[in-house]
Amino acid sequence: MYKRIVRAKVRSTFDRINAGDYMAMVDGLAPEFEYRFHGDHALGGRRTSREAMIRWWQRTLRLLPSARFDIQDVLVNGVPWRTRVAVRSLVAGDLPDGGRYENTVFQFLTLSWGEVTSVETVEDLQVLERALRIVAEAGEPEALASPIAD
Repeated sequence: MYKRIVRAKVRSTFDRINAGDYMAMVDGLAPEFEYRFHGDHALGGRRTSREAMIRWWQRTLRLLPSARFDIQDVLVNGVPWRTRVAVRSLVAGDLPDGGRYENTVFQFLTLSWGEVTSVETVEDLQVLERALRIVAEAGEPEALASPIAD
C-alpha cells in the first residue's frame, strides 16, 4: 500500500510540473536536500536550497517551455523513513528551430517520511546539450550559462 501511495505521489507531481506548477516539486523537498543534475551545462549542477531550485525551474521553463514528462516507470523500495524511488520518463518539447527535443530521463530519489532528501538526474547529455545550443542560437544565451548552484 505504501509503495502505491509513493508511486501515485510521484506521478501526480510530474503531472503538476507538466501543467507548469514546478512548486509541487519544490514543496516536496525536505528542509535539507541535495538535487544533482549530471553534466556541466545550463541545467546541470548541484543545488541544496529552495531558492536555487526555484531559480533552476524558472531557467528550465525559459529554455524548454514546452517540455513535458511522460512517466514510463516508477520503482519504489524501502520504508517510510528511507524510501528509494527510481523514475524513468520520456521528456519532449518543441525547439525554436522547429525541431523537437526528445530524451530519456532517469531520476533516483531518496525520501524520508514523504520528503525528498536527494535527487539525482541523468539523461543523454549529448541530446540535451544539442537542444541547449539550438535554444542559444535562437537568441537565448542563458542556454549556455553555467549551472545554477548554491
